[in-house]
Amino acid sequence: MRLTGLILPLTLASLGLPTATLAQTGETYTVAEQQIVDRKAVFATVESVDVVSARARIGGTIGELRVDEGDAVIAGDILAIVVDDRIAPQIGAVNGQVSALESQLAQARIDLTRAQDLFDRGIFPQARLDQARTAVDVLDGQVSAARQNRNVLVQQSRQGDVLAPASGRVLQVPVTSGSVVLPGEAVAMIASDLYLLRLRLPERHARSIREGDAVMVDVSDLTGDVSPSGYIRQVYPQVEDGRVIADAVVEGLGSYFVGERVRVYVAVDERAAILVPASYLANRYGVDYARLLHEDGSHSDIVVQRGLDTADGVEVLGGLAAGDLLVQP
Repeated sequence: MRLTGLILPLTLASLGLPTATLAQTGETYTVAEQQIVDRKAVFATVESVDVVSARARIGGTIGELRVDEGDAVIAGDILAIVVDDRIAPQIGAVNGQVSALESQLAQARIDLTRAQDLFDRGIFPQARLDQARTAVDVLDGQVSAARQNRNVLVQQSRQGDVLAPASGRVLQVPVTSGSVVLPGEAVAMIASDLYLLRLRLPERHARSIREGDAVMVDVSDLTGDVSPSGYIRQVYPQVEDGRVIADAVVEGLGSYFVGERVRVYVAVDERAAILVPASYLANRYGVDYARLLHEDGSHSDIVVQRGLDTADGVEVLGGLAAGDLLVQP
């Protein structure tokens, strides 16, 4: 066997062929420059599209608090009840007024019935009958007005119900039972059900990022059904602290904490590069090689500098030029 290994190179040399073996018959690959997208790795935070406040409509004391941080709510749910201690006495006073007026109205109707009977018998003047009718009408109007005042106070007390303005999850509850709140004060902060990733890029990339651009998500540290890709939903026109802010939509973020950080890759530039299928590269002793096919049909292995792996192949940083022919090693 060792003798055969020595004879074969001598035989090739005697035939005038190079020591390297002849190119194997098979598919070849022509090296060409391609435009690839450079992606920048940045950390994005999970944010809610809308964060709304559930506010008290009247001032008073928190009589009942029904939610806590992390609770899921539906629009219209009662989150807390604000009690105004001044409303209950007012309702009681109006109830007393209504009762008194109703008693007076009942007596006025009795007087009107008696006056009508006397008038029919011809022993009661028309003027006195008209006065009795007017008294009934006046008291009837006063009773209706008092009842309306009571309804206003009851409705005002019902406005102590703090309702959820949207469906979502409660982020903050800055009050406790017994706290005094003013009209318009926030009782709870609610994040809507739609979540997105908020990116902050250096301002030099402000003009290279656009709505609809694809983003890649590093899901290696995440669990659940998070999509590995998404798209830019909105680019904000204002630069803050030297950074441009953009929102990206990615499916499956609903089970994560608001503010959680996720690594994403964003396209920021395009450049020319050489991409080679991985099957045309070989690694021996930590060195990458490509098999170059020469015009005379021979081939030789050359050292190449391997770059990043992409979906279209492996980027080669050095060792190859456009137009080179490669065969699989």
